[in-house]
Parts: sequence; C-alpha cells; structure tokens
Amino acid sequence: MNNELPKVHDTVVHMLAESGQKAGAAHALSFEGRDLTYSQYIRCVGGFASELLELGVRGGRVALVCGNSIEMAVALFAIHAAGAQAVPVNPIYTAREMTHILKDSDPAAVIHDEQTAAVVEPLVKEIGIAEGILVGGKEGRLLDKWRDDGQAKLPDQLPGPETLATLQYTGGTTGLPKGVNISHGQMSVNISQREAVLPTRPDNETVLCVMPLFHVFASSMCLHLTAYCRGRLVILPRYHPALVLDTIENEKITRLPAGPTVFNGLMGFEGFENRDFTSLVTAYSGSAPLPEETLKRWQELTGCPILEGYGQSEAGPVLTYIGEAEAIRPGSVGKPIPQTEIQIVDVETGAKILGPGEQGEIRARGPQIMSGYRNRPEETAAALRGGWLYTGDIGEFDEDGDLFIRDRKKDMAIVGGYNVYPREIDEVLYSNPAVHEAAAVGVPDEYRGEIIKACVVLKPGAEVSADDLLDYCRENLAKYKVPAAIDIVDEVPKTTVGKIDKLALRKIASGGAS
Repeated sequence: MNNELPKVHDTVVHMLAESGQKAGAAHALSFEGRDLTYSQYIRCVGGFASELLELGVRGGRVALVCGNSIEMAVALFAIHAAGAQAVPVNPIYTAREMTHILKDSDPAAVIHDEQTAAVVEPLVKEIGIAEGILVGGKEGRLLDKWRDDGQAKLPDQLPGPETLATLQYTGGTTGLPKGVNISHGQMSVNISQREAVLPTRPDNETVLCVMPLFHVFASSMCLHLTAYCRGRLVILPRYHPALVLDTIENEKITRLPAGPTVFNGLMGFEGFENRDFTSLVTAYSGSAPLPEETLKRWQELTGCPILEGYGQSEAGPVLTYIGEAEAIRPGSVGKPIPQTEIQIVDVETGAKILGPGEQGEIRARGPQIMSGYRNRPEETAAALRGGWLYTGDIGEFDEDGDLFIRDRKKDMAIVGGYNVYPREIDEVLYSNPAVHEAAAVGVPDEYRGEIIKACVVLKPGAEVSADDLLDYCRENLAKYKVPAAIDIVDEVPKTTVGKIDKLALRKIASGGAS
C-alpha cells in the first residue's frame, strides 16, 4: 500500500479555513431551512471563538451538550479555534450520566441548547462550572448571527497539532465512560488517512448526517469529511426513516454515513424499495458490526454499496477501510488505512503474533492513536503497551490481509471450556429470513460456566417460533455454540447511540438464566 497521504492540516480549523479560501461561496451546512456558505461558516466560528476566548477557555475544556443543529457544528469548530478541548456529551444523557462526565472533564464552560437545559443548568450550578451558555432556539444565542458580519474572523492565534482537540467519552457499555484524549495532530492525520483510501470529490459532495453529532463517527464522517472536500453537509435533527428517505431524494445525497441500526430501520420502512437512490454514490457503516445480511440486502435494493470500516474512539477513530464495492468481502472490515499497522495477538499475553485464520486480540499503532484516557493512568497503561493500542476486540486476518472482527474480548463466553463469540451466533440468526434483529450474549451457568442466550426481533409478518430458530442454529452451528434459549422480543435494548446494549442484555438474560 502507498503510505503517502493527501494534505494533513495542522488542525481541523486550518482545514475549514482553507476550504473557505477556495470555495467561500459554496454551501457548507444546511439544517431545517437554515444554510451557511463556507465564508459564513468561518465568520460564525470566528465570532463565537472570540466570545469563548473572552471567557478564558484557551488551554482548558468546554463541554458541548447539544442536539444536531447549526449551533452544534459551529460551536465544535469554535471551541477548537479558541484553543480549548471540546468535550462532546450525549444530549439525551440523564443527570446521573452527565454528572460523571462533567465532573471528570472539569470544563471551564458548558454549551447547551433548550432541549438539554433542564438537565444541564442545575448541574452547572451544582458542580460549580464557571459558565453555562445557552445556544439555539428562541431563548439562546443563534450562532449564525455572524454570517454577514465582515468583522468576524478566526482568531489570529490558532492551536497547533500537539494541542488536545477532543475529549471523547466512550459509550460506557462496560462501565463508566472513559474520556479519550485526541490531539489536533491525531485527528487531522486520521482525516487524511481516510481521504487517501476513501477519496471524496472536491466541491461535489452532499453528505447526509443522520447520526448525533456528538458521536465520533459523525464528526469524522460528516463534519470533517465535508469540510475537507468543500462539500455540503445536510444535518437532520433526528433519525426518522421517512425524513431520511425524503432527504436522500430531495437533496440528492451522495454519501450516507450511518450505523447498522439505521440501515436496518430504513429497509424495514414501508415503501423503501420504491425510493430513488440514484444520487447515492456510497454508504458508510461504522460504530458497530454490520450484519452480512444487511449489507447484501441494502445493495440489492438500492444499488449503492455499503463500505464498512473499523475503528474506535481511541484510534482517532478510523483504523481500516474497504475502498470500493469490488473489495467487499462479507464479514470483513477491510485492510489497514495508510501509516497504520494492525496485528492479531494471543488473548492471554498480548505478545504472541498470530497468523492468518487465527483469532486473537486486535492491536494497532499509527499516528492517529490516542494520547491516553483522562484521569485513568492504569487503564491507559493497559490499553497502550509498547506503542500499540490494545483494542479489546477479537479478530483475524485472512490470507489476503482482510480483517474480520469476531467479537469484543469481554463479550467472549466460555461454554464448557470452548470459546464462543456471540457475534457468530448473531450472524447466523441474521441469515434467517424471518429475523430483523438479533443479539446473543453469554450468561453464567453453574454446570457449563456460561451459556448463550439470544434475543430476536422478527420482521413484520414473520411467523416462526423460538424453537424454529433454535433448530436453525443447530443446523448452522457446532453444538456448543447453539443458544440455550432464544427469546422473541419487540425490541432489543440499545445504548443512546443506537448500539445493541450487551450489558443491559446480559442483565436481562442473566435474570432468566437457569
């Protein structure tokens, strides 16, 4: 692979500024009838950054608790421009969940919107945060107010590559969320690594953001992708199948980054097969494993490939890619991006390098890897060893160097002495034509140590029983991998970012385990 990269900017603010210089009149952002050109975008970022600098935030952290909006996009870049570290927080977190992040991150200010005010404003006072800034809506500051202000500009002193850019809190499916420190240099090089293998068309992309912008996948594949190529980002306030499908058609969307639950939800929506997808060039899947059946069915119905990648917050976030439809191998997340090494090592010691076809823990190294976890020296030392990031994911390479993710190391179950990876059971269940969604977990068992239990959501009109699905598993899995029980449910528990919540599922399944 050619390890050369397209231009790497010092920071994402420098990247945005360059796009403004080259295409100032081009449309940059659209949200519910509000639009900004690149010149206006930069003026708004500069205007708000100046206000933040007056609050003394440079070198500190600023939390951002907003739903999708123009304000969210402008504020994120403004925090960077002011030389502060952005702390994006899930806007639907409860007070308990938000308290942990705000105390751990210790921000100089919290930017929030009307939807989060009832939770955030009492916490600002309770925790003793210096500033709470309400943006958007009827009562807050509209951050596009500088759009036509010829005096508004970016600060003269911008941060450098070594400055911390983002404190991204992980999802917390295995405990309290951890804050991942990512510098501007790490973030910017990852944008160029992605661009090297998934090239966009300069001045000719319209990207749809259906994911919450606080999420690292959304900032990477929506905000940063469009700013790099001088494209237009159409932001939706929330995910709803009809709204997404209408927008794809009406706005002639060319790129659709989303998670597996979005693709499944769209395909399950009435009339999906009659929609117009001719403008779509590529869909990107990330944030969670993509079931093979979802990939196959989407491409059959839309004619548009889903290119899956692999990464995590700790990796800036992208580690692997599939560059074109012809390279898709069902179940694979592709090959390492440029300047990135990935190895499979034994789970026990993390030192023995395994060969093709052997499953073990995935470790990676490259210029995009995090600086470490905030306030977690022991967990940082466990994750970063000898220059490698130990991902906690189980995978294997095939003979052609394609990576396959098998499961989370912590999700692995030991059934009667055999290692069982629940994702394999998920894939088998997804391959049944009656199954819309599936999730398997290991739960304690006195006799076998652990057993597998699964929850399944059926497609509308499907008529199969749990026993039918167990028989299907017996036909497709070794005996020790077959679930001890399958529950047919209305919905599978999910985290606030749409991932299947294995922790909640495990608690439910353990309560019913025999």
